[in-house]
This record gives sequence, structure tokens and C-alpha cells, in this order.
Amino acid sequence: MDEPVFVIHGVGNRDPQAFTTTVAALQAAAGTTLVPVYWGDLGADDRFIDLALPSRSAGLRDTPETADAPSGLLLATLLGEAVEPAPGDLPMPLRDAIRQSLDPSQNNGLRDGRDSPDADQVLAALAEEWPTTQWLSRSDDPSLLNETGRAIARAVTYTQETDDSWAGLRGAAPADGTLRSLIRRRLADLDRVAGAAMKAVAGRMNHSLRHHFGPGATRFLGDVLVYQRHREQIHARVWEQVAAVDPELGRTPGRPVRLVAHSLGGVIAVDMATAQEPLWTSSLLTFGSQSAYFHLCDPRGGQLSPYVGHEPVSLPNSLARWTNLWQPLDVLAFAASRVFRLADGTSPVDLALPHAATAGLWTHAVYWGLPELASAISEAMQPPAS
Repeated sequence: MDEPVFVIHGVGNRDPQAFTTTVAALQAAAGTTLVPVYWGDLGADDRFIDLALPSRSAGLRDTPETADAPSGLLLATLLGEAVEPAPGDLPMPLRDAIRQSLDPSQNNGLRDGRDSPDADQVLAALAEEWPTTQWLSRSDDPSLLNETGRAIARAVTYTQETDDSWAGLRGAAPADGTLRSLIRRRLADLDRVAGAAMKAVAGRMNHSLRHHFGPGATRFLGDVLVYQRHREQIHARVWEQVAAVDPELGRTPGRPVRLVAHSLGGVIAVDMATAQEPLWTSSLLTFGSQSAYFHLCDPRGGQLSPYVGHEPVSLPNSLARWTNLWQPLDVLAFAASRVFRLADGTSPVDLALPHAATAGLWTHAVYWGLPELASAISEAMQPPAS
């Protein structure tokens, strides 16, 4: 008779009965005897984590934080990849909008018979002022640049000078003359409006991300911190629950265990299987887990050597087989095959699971209900071919 498969949960699990129910459903789908291994009561105290999450601001204020230049992350999120502006380098949509708006041959609605400066004059002045903007000069959005150009054209068309004429701007106008001053003022206004709009979008995005990801991410971090400090206590809990089934399981190469582990549970399983006194493991299936990432950042010890950048880290024969599942939108899932090498010379098997549209953005917990997980367990826990 095959030994049961032990299932170790991951972060944020504080309900042992719910975990037992989840494992029972997974057992029915996988057709394999599964035993839940619960350690959540030893995890972080996350009852009050919401107190540490900043509340959404009611509005935008001109504080030092909001007055600063936009960060690279915000730019990448809102504007896409953008290069630092170079003096005289105006985006094509901006140039086209100004030339079209100030073209005397077109009735574009910007003029009502008034005199206006030449498009080349406007572009020359704008090229000098454009790099001073914090937001507009980093945008590559055609619509935003087009509307900016049209707004500049309107400003130089409808603003009336004291003599109701642009004659003083033609010919040898001074480099810092009336036209450039006007463009500088209007461009600064437009830049502030663009920045405020982008920050408003970023604020809503930040609030939404915190709402969707905050609880899961903070519980993950809390349990990780607790595990780093109380690793032995959590390992002892796993040993205790394995021994409750059979005291000899996992103690020797002849009586290895089979493990399924989610998230930090996968880190726990790998740490125990590679410890100096290991939990002998014949088959391990992890999903949404971080063992490779943690080992690269801070070598785990035990029988594992640090990764030095040349060859994968050799796993001891106390961890015979390893299948690692990840989900495309799970930011807490990492691959193992390029970091580790099994004792027989093969790599752990990394398998990507499909993303369901109904899973939403926070997919770290969706594995439990995926039929692909049950199928992977059935396959991974089969005895190796002789």
C-alpha cells in the first residue's frame, strides 16, 4: 500500500478546518490519499495589519512628495518606456499638431482672422522649453502630445499683445522674447495639469493595488519573517504531523515521504528535505513557491551550497524528485530548474499552469481549485519507472 501524500500549506492560512476541507476536495480530484499538515497557528499575527496600510488621500496637494519628478516606476506604469528628453528633440505628434494648427492654408478653427506667429518660431521656442517639463517631455502618448500641441497653438493665437499684433515676434525676435515667455508659462501650466492627472490615476491605481494585493502581500511577508526566526519550531510541527501517521516516515532513505506544498510551504519542504538531518522525500510537488528565489538572495544552508553563478546548486539525494508549478500572474511564484540540480543530474520540472480570466489579479491562491493541480499531483506522486 502506498504511503499518503502530506500537504503543507503556505502563507496566511489561519483556519485549520478550512485547510482540511480544501485538502479533502483536492484528494477527491487527485485520487490520492492526502494528509493536511497545518502550521498556520505558528505564523504571523496578522489580525491588525490593515492599520499599517496607508489610507487613500482625499485629493492631491502640492507637497514635496507630489512636487517631485515622476519616478521610473510611475512612468513605466502610466507612460510606457520613455527616454530622457534631449534639448531640441520634440516628439513628432507635438510637431505635427503645431504645424497643422498654425498652417495658414487650413481653416482649423483656431484662428478668427487674427495674426499669429509662424509655426517654425513656435517650434524653435518650444524646443528650448520642452526639456524643462517633468511629465510631458517623458510621454510618448500621441493623443496627449497632440492635444498639448493644439493647446500651445491656441495660446499663441488668441493671446493679444498691447498692439494687438504679433509683428514684434517676427524677424529678429529676442531669444527670450514674448513668444518664448508665453510658451514657457503655458507649457508649465499644461505640465502641471498632466502631472496632476497622472498622479490622480496613480493614486487610484495604488489604492486599488493595495486593496487587491495588500492583505495577501502583507500576510506573505509576515509569515516569511516569522518563519525565518522560528524555522525549527515550524519544522518540528511538520515532523510531528508526519510521525502521527508513521514515526518511521521520512527518517531514512528506505521510508521517504511524498510532499505537496504551496507557497512558503514549498520553502519549508525544500529546507527540510535538504537539512543536515533531512526529511527524506521521494517526490515533492510545489506550487506558487519561492525556494529558488530565497536561496539566491540568502543561501538556505543545510546541505545546499550557495549559487555562485556558474552551475546549478546540487540537491542531496534526500530530495529525489521535484515538480514545481507556477501561474503567469502569480508574482510570488518562481522557477527552480535553472537554480537547482537533482542528485541524478536532472533538473526540477517547472510547469506553467494556464491563467483563467475569472481568477483576477491576485492569483497566489487560485492553484487549489485548478484541475491541473490535481492532475499534476497524480502524476508527480506516481512511483518512478524502474
